[in-house]
Amino acid sequence: MQAYLDYAATTPMSPTSLEAFQKAAQVLGNASSVHRAGQHARELLEEGRVMLAESIGAHPLEVILNSGGTEGDNHVFWSVSRQFERGHIITSSIEHSAVLAPARFLEATGRFEVTYLQPDRYGRIFPEQVEEALREDTVMVSVMHANNEVGSVQDIRSIAEVCRARGALVHTDAVQSLGILPVDVHAWGVDFASFSAHKFYGPTGVGMLYVRRGLELTPHMMAGHQEKGFRGGTHNVSGVYAAGVAAREAVALQPETHTRLQQLKDRLQQGLASLENISFNHAPDSSPKVLSVTVHGADGEALLMNLDLESVYVSAGSACSAGTMQASHVLLALGLSEEDAKSSLRFSLGRGVTEAEIDFAIEGFKAAVSRSRF
Repeated sequence: MQAYLDYAATTPMSPTSLEAFQKAAQVLGNASSVHRAGQHARELLEEGRVMLAESIGAHPLEVILNSGGTEGDNHVFWSVSRQFERGHIITSSIEHSAVLAPARFLEATGRFEVTYLQPDRYGRIFPEQVEEALREDTVMVSVMHANNEVGSVQDIRSIAEVCRARGALVHTDAVQSLGILPVDVHAWGVDFASFSAHKFYGPTGVGMLYVRRGLELTPHMMAGHQEKGFRGGTHNVSGVYAAGVAAREAVALQPETHTRLQQLKDRLQQGLASLENISFNHAPDSSPKVLSVTVHGADGEALLMNLDLESVYVSAGSACSAGTMQASHVLLALGLSEEDAKSSLRFSLGRGVTEAEIDFAIEGFKAAVSRSRF
């Protein structure tokens, strides 16, 4: 037996999404071609776009198809840097590196100042913090909806209200939200939102960027006529169509998924809490997908290796930083010491997880901890 509990890193394609991918992959034609074969491919592409848009409460014309969350996040920051000669940006210290890296790049140019909001001990950013940090020259605020390491969920709607009142653009990285939490970009009132299909049981390498109608967006680094000139390159028709099917399914299952994952998370937390010197880094109202645990007095690298030997697959933090064994910037921002941050693990749950796998993971965790403490 094994327990794959790293769904925040990636999810498997659902059977319906995989079937849709295989169907679309058999279609011969480039979606940009004017002949009948090309237009058949275009029909599938636009059908996928419609499903993706509907899944987030957007209009199809507000969806730019891309390769995933990292590209979407970077596209927004790139566009802001081209539209404004200089200004002020607000983000948080617990954002994904896909946001922090471009924010730091713009900061290093000397044209933009960046304020990094600090979370509370559970990773929460409050609208009052954003309001206090806003300045006359603030051009954009970027705050993640659901954190990928500790599962904290931000009140994006209230944050957006504060920003709109002051004329600042609002972007949210919502990669970890779709299919787990209710998502409605129009109700949130944001200007931009990033999503990635492989987080909601679609294919890897496919994503979308929501851009509110009426906004200008500078074309991405990849020039071309596709996506209204905002993102060049031949369309991934089969990937987009499969992503749309996955998104539609994820939204339909969202209430059931949320309830079931919360039950599994509670079961996992109760089992892990039976060990001594264990603490948790998530709020009671955090996403049911993510559980962050610190094993005080343990070697983090040894923990991961021993869990792998027990066939329990988890992460020390974001998959994008896996293999570095550096202390998580998110956990450090929550106030953990570097030693405790390095002794922390992220369990992340998905639709395929069973109670038997949770119990198997608990026993594997106990064995791994016993071999990993100093």
